[in-house]
Amino acid sequence: MHHILCGLAANPALSSELVDRLISIADDDIATGLACRADLSRAQAVALAERVDESAVQLAYEGRLTAADIDPSVWPDAALALLDQGVGRPGWARLLAADPVRERREKLAACRGLPSDVVDTLAADPDVHVVAELALWTTPDVAARLAAHPHAEVRRAVAGNEATPPAALAALVTGEGLPAARRCLVCDREETPFVHDPQCPRPDCDLLPGASCDGSHESTVDAMREAALRNPATPVEAVVGFVDHPSMQLRWALAARQDLPQHACARLASDPTPGARADLAENPAIDDALIRALAGDRDPDVRRRLAHHPRVPLDVLTHLARTTKIGATLLPRIAASSPTEVEELATSPDPATRMLVAQRRDLPPEIRDRLADDPDAKVVKSLAPHPGLTEAQLRTMVDRHGVRVLAKVAANPDAPPALLEDLLRHEPAVQKVFREVARHRGATASALLACLADKRARPVAAGHPALPPPVIAELLADTDWQVAEAAAANPSLPLAVISDLVGRQ
Repeated sequence: MHHILCGLAANPALSSELVDRLISIADDDIATGLACRADLSRAQAVALAERVDESAVQLAYEGRLTAADIDPSVWPDAALALLDQGVGRPGWARLLAADPVRERREKLAACRGLPSDVVDTLAADPDVHVVAELALWTTPDVAARLAAHPHAEVRRAVAGNEATPPAALAALVTGEGLPAARRCLVCDREETPFVHDPQCPRPDCDLLPGASCDGSHESTVDAMREAALRNPATPVEAVVGFVDHPSMQLRWALAARQDLPQHACARLASDPTPGARADLAENPAIDDALIRALAGDRDPDVRRRLAHHPRVPLDVLTHLARTTKIGATLLPRIAASSPTEVEELATSPDPATRMLVAQRRDLPPEIRDRLADDPDAKVVKSLAPHPGLTEAQLRTMVDRHGVRVLAKVAANPDAPPALLEDLLRHEPAVQKVFREVARHRGATASALLACLADKRARPVAAGHPALPPPVIAELLADTDWQVAEAAAANPSLPLAVISDLVGRQ
């Protein structure tokens, strides 16, 4: 019954009176569904928060509760949610800065636009986690001040803050002009030298695997440098020398930077770490010469990521399509192709190239229709969900290519009901077709009844509004809770049944 009530909470057909009745019996799960309702009134939102305290945060983020509705001493987490969105009251921040719960002070420290006195209080917080959270999100002047903090964990957070002034970031990378850090999370709790066992058996230990300190706070310093190298605000002249650093993680951190000079990119293109080369392959900063060099990389993930580069030349991309599993996705370079390029791609003798352009959903009718008659099943499969295809074209696809295109044809938004029913009866059957039909807006009642026979399609079909109301009511007793919950959320569930279900509680 609980899953049914959770489904009912999301059912758009509920009357305001029934919503009130559900609020009166709500628990955490039911409240989650109720809080998402578009028709929830302010009075109902307040009543739900009073019934289930934890729902106040979701209601605040959903915009159902405003500052006028919230007492921070009653709902401190909801007050934090509004502060996080910049619509809380300054007095709340002063109250929460002294909250005994560290996690709340941490959450507050991540909020923008805090009063300066609150920022000063958080910067002096006795718990370094709070100060580090402030350092990660604070303004340039405060970040510059915290860059010299004696705790290395705070400095690591400053290094990741894109508002940190470039000079402070450069100092964190080089160490020049800053006093040495005196503490880190490792030496705060362990005698040094210490290396944290990756298989640490202590259930209350929150040190990262491999965290270490020999007095120089080395693992935290490495993490700080990595954060600064990834930070686009760090001056490139301060980071470029790390392309030859012995640390794989630090070299890898550079690969996504879009301000690297080409000679540094070239060094990374031969890095022994495949992940670094893969990040580089997708980096818009690399030039055509480097793109062509990476197209021959031995690692398939590097080549796959290169295919997603926004400026990859089409001849390189078509080569990659023949040698790399790119997947059924519209690539940025294909999406940006000019009409002339689209025509060239669609008339290519290579089916892998035609398959790339068939992923577009805005093809001119003449190109769309030409690809619909393509002799290669992979091309037709890519095109099959394209809007505007006629029933005759979709049926021809099925006749020519059979099970290889069935599911994609079923996903076409213009597939008529009669075709959907025929796809379900196809021999041999394709199980994914049942799921596609179950979510199709044009599915008929008879098609949905057939979908109920498939285990994976059954929960989807149970929520389809075209399912006959008596069948929806029967599904409330289904042994699969997902099916029962989907049926309860179905807007075609008879109101009398809904009223009876709520009334039983």
